[in-house]
Amino acid sequence: MVGTENLRRTGVVALQVLAVAGCYYAAGRLGLLRNLAVEGAVFTPIWPPTGIAVAALLIFGLRVWPGITLGSLLVIMHLTSLQPQVLGNLVGNTAAPVCACLMLRAVDFRTDLSRFRDGLALVFLGALTGMLISASVGVGMLVITDRLHGHGLWEVWLAWWVGDAMGVLIITPLLLALHGARWPPPLSRWQEATGLALITCGSVLLVTFSSLSVLFLVYPLLIWTALRFQLVGSMLCALVTSVMATVAATERAGPFEGLDRIEVMLKLQAFNGTMALTALLLSAVITEQRNTRRSVERACQELVEVLGHLTAGNTPPGGPTRPDGEAGDRAGQKETGR
Repeated sequence: MVGTENLRRTGVVALQVLAVAGCYYAAGRLGLLRNLAVEGAVFTPIWPPTGIAVAALLIFGLRVWPGITLGSLLVIMHLTSLQPQVLGNLVGNTAAPVCACLMLRAVDFRTDLSRFRDGLALVFLGALTGMLISASVGVGMLVITDRLHGHGLWEVWLAWWVGDAMGVLIITPLLLALHGARWPPPLSRWQEATGLALITCGSVLLVTFSSLSVLFLVYPLLIWTALRFQLVGSMLCALVTSVMATVAATERAGPFEGLDRIEVMLKLQAFNGTMALTALLLSAVITEQRNTRRSVERACQELVEVLGHLTAGNTPPGGPTRPDGEAGDRAGQKETGR
């Protein structure tokens, strides 16, 4: 029995590792569909594999880290041939999400993002701090192999770091929310979600490709989706908006028309970053307030039940009862006084 149980656990872990590797590779291929060139180096404004890697480690545990390495290797092999510097990239791509996961665990991070502090931890530890490793190692390997010179070092490093961080800010909370969501939602919620999705897609398409600089019109949609559907709704809205903004930026259309490469990168990353931060932190605040309200309502309901029992002269459920000895003593005192 013990051997069978160990074999079953090994098989489950192997399947999880392969699933993580497959998702990492597929997300990498999707991320490479839209890219920008800065100082001769190509980068993606949103790198989804980092978000998948952090979410997989938080959900399945650190045991699936080989899947991140394998997926990263497959993505690199798609881009170039195997060379000695590939090992450094593999180390950076694996170490960054692993360190992010360890830092989140150290601060008692909850995967349901039910507290405002969980949102802050994911932003500052999981995304901004953890992805410093992958960006530094990746750019360092470009410098070592003479593919990047010193004058463009900081621009490429910033683009790499922000792209990896955006993957964590958008993809990780969305996957965590979908993993913890209750399925299937009520039919009424599906109807509202469908209508809101149609409105969001139409508005985002208009805003991101309009010649007017009206990207700020996305924020009312983020607030609406966060109020009605919390983390799942707001992060889906942020993902759709980020994808459409990235498409517009790579085609130099809409608000990105007439800008040079550096200006496009800065404007796009500033918009994506502030939007993702707004969606994530607002959803965390709303979820925390709703949980607090439910706790208060539950406590009030229990208090009403206790007061009802006391008014009726009954002992409330779970309340204290007088010992038999004390009741007998009082009965004896009444009988003696007659």
